[in-house]
Amino acid sequence: MDMLKEWNRNQDGASIMEFGLIAPVVMIMMLGTLDIGHSYYVRATLDGAMQNAARSSSLEGSATLTAQELVDLRVKDSILTLAPDATITATRRYYKTFSEAALARAETVIEPTVGADLKCDPGESFMDANDNGVWDADGGTDGQGGAKDIVIIKFKVSYPRLFPMASLLGLPANVELESNSILANQPYGEQTAFGPPVQTNCPSV
Repeated sequence: MDMLKEWNRNQDGASIMEFGLIAPVVMIMMLGTLDIGHSYYVRATLDGAMQNAARSSSLEGSATLTAQELVDLRVKDSILTLAPDATITATRRYYKTFSEAALARAETVIEPTVGADLKCDPGESFMDANDNGVWDADGGTDGQGGAKDIVIIKFKVSYPRLFPMASLLGLPANVELESNSILANQPYGEQTAFGPPVQTNCPSV
């Protein structure tokens, strides 16, 4: 009985057991904090690079594909330095006015009144306002446009998390970031205008 009481009073090794119980939780919290901090840093870098890209893109001569690729490359290099496995996509859509860009209305579809869904389905037609032969769900046109055009530049970034056990904290396996910028090209010339809308058939597939 005395030996049993002695065992109950003996706390040798208790610290090791407590450390074994607490350490995994602390490590997960530390790694999770570092992972989230890294994603915020990548976000701040993306936004900063995006602002520089917007300023460069608005200049005369930036409408060429080569110029756009160089601008995009600078943004991508900034992100890949921090997240080497990142997948980065860049898109540009331009409009003639800020109001058109803000509304982003789809081009008008000519369809039966019964079952109308405002989408360009096979067998229907649409009014091609920008004369590009494609139904644009946001009313914009691909590219940088020209003088005085309003451009929306969008970068999307996806990369695997640094913390491989992020799911334990309820985080997705990949970090998904997006940065947008709207700008007006410099008035280095007269703004071009599209001709009257042309009725065009919707894609067959």
